[in-house]
Amino acid sequence: MGGFRVNEDADWRGRSSRLLSIVDAFVVCWAVVGAFLIRFGVEPDFVGAGQEVTYIWLSLALAISWWIMLGAWNSRQSRVLGSGADEYKRVAAASLWLFGIVAIISYVLRFDTARGYVGLALPVGLLGLLLGRWLIRQHLNIKRRQGRNMSRLMLLGGPGAVSHLAASLHRARNAGYLPVAAYMPGVESAVEVEPDSGLRILGTKPDTESIVSAIEVCGADAVAVSAGVQLHPQTLRHLGWELAARNIGLIMAPALTDIAGPRIHTQQVAGLPLIHVTTPTLEGGQRVAKRLFDVTVSAGLILLATPAMVLVAVLIKLDSRGPILFRQERVGIEGKLFRMLKFRSMVVDAESKLTALAEKNEGSGPLFKMKNDPRVTRVGRTLRRFSVDELPQLFNVLGGSMSLVGPRPPLPREVEAYESDVRRRLLVKPGVTGLWQVSGRSNLSWQDSVRLDLYYVENWSLAGDLVIILRTVRAVFHSTGAY
Repeated sequence: MGGFRVNEDADWRGRSSRLLSIVDAFVVCWAVVGAFLIRFGVEPDFVGAGQEVTYIWLSLALAISWWIMLGAWNSRQSRVLGSGADEYKRVAAASLWLFGIVAIISYVLRFDTARGYVGLALPVGLLGLLLGRWLIRQHLNIKRRQGRNMSRLMLLGGPGAVSHLAASLHRARNAGYLPVAAYMPGVESAVEVEPDSGLRILGTKPDTESIVSAIEVCGADAVAVSAGVQLHPQTLRHLGWELAARNIGLIMAPALTDIAGPRIHTQQVAGLPLIHVTTPTLEGGQRVAKRLFDVTVSAGLILLATPAMVLVAVLIKLDSRGPILFRQERVGIEGKLFRMLKFRSMVVDAESKLTALAEKNEGSGPLFKMKNDPRVTRVGRTLRRFSVDELPQLFNVLGGSMSLVGPRPPLPREVEAYESDVRRRLLVKPGVTGLWQVSGRSNLSWQDSVRLDLYYVENWSLAGDLVIILRTVRAVFHSTGAY
């Protein structure tokens, strides 16, 4: 069977692991030696005899232990590289555990470890490790966009599940999984290619030998078992044994769409790994924390941005006639209407000209989008490019009608066209920024915009809000999809 190229980059895992080992060693030594020199100087002068030698040995032991702990926490595993926060969490956990152990040993042995030395080594080393991992991740992602450094994946499951999983993996190329073939056990199919994903179907026999033969044909590094797979549990167990013997990964992909990791918990019952999915709720302390965060940050940003907003107001007034602010009715939490504030970026009669431009709509779904909208003023075009026109929404946040992070605030006419599941966007306050803002803005299709907003509603967390805000800064400077 032809059509499958040999994996020319099969050793990328080994190279990545070796590179991480070298970077980790360099950063750890740099942090420990730097902390030693800053705290004690080039020629340390300790009061007690032999203290200089003691701290030199301590520094050496700390550097070696730190490097070993990073490996023990599996922070260099290929499956955590390239996407997600798991890699960073493992680096942080290994570092904090190490220094926690150092503190306990110092207390038990009554060894007076210099606090300035430890207080410098830990934060500087941890920051350096995270920065090193981030830089390597950027390099790895560039390779993956070129189709390199990918795990070749054979998808095992029913037709619908295979096409959905293939599409999801294609959208998240940074995760490093490249679907190369499909296998549909127990499915009566006369076609050789799965129509939606374009993957070649290598077989349908529900036995271990046939599946293993198909894996060898396509040269897969791992097998992803998706929903709808018609295999007896014992067959699946035998398959796992055969894959382990061949050093081929086995990935279970349950039919859980857009569920964030913190909501998923496993429980072993009679040898079965049961998956529990918790429901996120924005109530009580969480609601108070989010509101306190919104008020504090929006008030601070208003104070910082006041000079810029005054300048923008003057430019708008000089550029075209009309008010400085544009007030528009939007739909907020639980369908409540509110007036959203923006700097005016269009001509005064922009709303009346919308009907005439309807046939030139470049958006999808109920959204109206037009790259070269003739209603946008000269100053307005620049304001939109860098999202400066949205600064007055900080007053909406301070007043409580909006949040800093949330779904895009919809128009009433858009809400009227919502399907039932899309209305879940209204369960939280709309945001000045959100996943839609950091994922392409106007370049997104209506379906992608809805998917991102629903993902946010289903998986809200304060930590997630912080990440979105940091990503917003980068998105604004890149001005991707802003028009």
